[in-house]
Amino acid sequence: MPAVLDAFLRSLIYCLHPRVIGWSLLPFALMVSLISALGYWYLDGVLASVNQLLETMNWLQVLWGWLETVGAGKLKTVLVPLVVIALLTPMVLMASLLVVALLAAPWLVQWVAARRFPGLEKRGRVSHLASAGWALMSIAAALLALVLSVPLWFIPPLVLVLPPMIWGWLTYRVMAYDALAGHATPDERREIFYRHRWALLGMGVFAGYLGAAPSMVWSLGFLAVAMAPFLVPVSIWLYTLVFIFSSLWFAHFCLGALHRLRVEQSADAADAARSHNRRHDDPAPLEIEQL
Repeated sequence: MPAVLDAFLRSLIYCLHPRVIGWSLLPFALMVSLISALGYWYLDGVLASVNQLLETMNWLQVLWGWLETVGAGKLKTVLVPLVVIALLTPMVLMASLLVVALLAAPWLVQWVAARRFPGLEKRGRVSHLASAGWALMSIAAALLALVLSVPLWFIPPLVLVLPPMIWGWLTYRVMAYDALAGHATPDERREIFYRHRWALLGMGVFAGYLGAAPSMVWSLGFLAVAMAPFLVPVSIWLYTLVFIFSSLWFAHFCLGALHRLRVEQSADAADAARSHNRRHDDPAPLEIEQL
């Protein structure tokens, strides 16, 4: 726990650095451009499809009639955009995580290593293509888990547990892998994942809650929809900033864990060498002549 808290506080301080803020702008610009292009070409069609789907639900028509009788008929104009936003938010989150992992995380890890662990040897041989493949496979597994777990979300306690656990697993799988890709051997990476699996999962869950926080702005309803041209870029920037903070957090923790692991292995190797030398330096036992 002290190592997790130490890495957390260091990451908060690092996020105030102008270089980190600058690095957050590249994923932000890419995500805004991508979302704007997709919205320009497909948003109207998606809104029309969702509206048509809602119109086929008889129970929803009854609800609209009741809302109009109580003077809340305008809520109908807000529901369709909010449904679309709710459907797109997980994809925006995962896309933001992927963009940060590919574009910003390698530079952030190198920066943390140079500042805190300049003597830490780079023994990793993971390419950017392999990191991208790892991230894509993890995202695919998380999406599958989310889809399969949807029926369980209707059980009140599980809806508060399952999605954060899935997001936490995804975040720690991607961020911890990127943090160790350039410095740790596969054996070292597996050992750190095994030793600190619960701490890494807890960090991932916490980061997942942080990543979901910007989505709370859409709970403003009609006001949020009206301010969508402003809130969408702000939310995307907050997503990227949260994932950059997470990348720094995992970099500090994982590189620190790797440093301690190597110190421990060096001490064990030194003890083994001393024991070996003592066995060879001891004089041979005197042979007792038989009378």
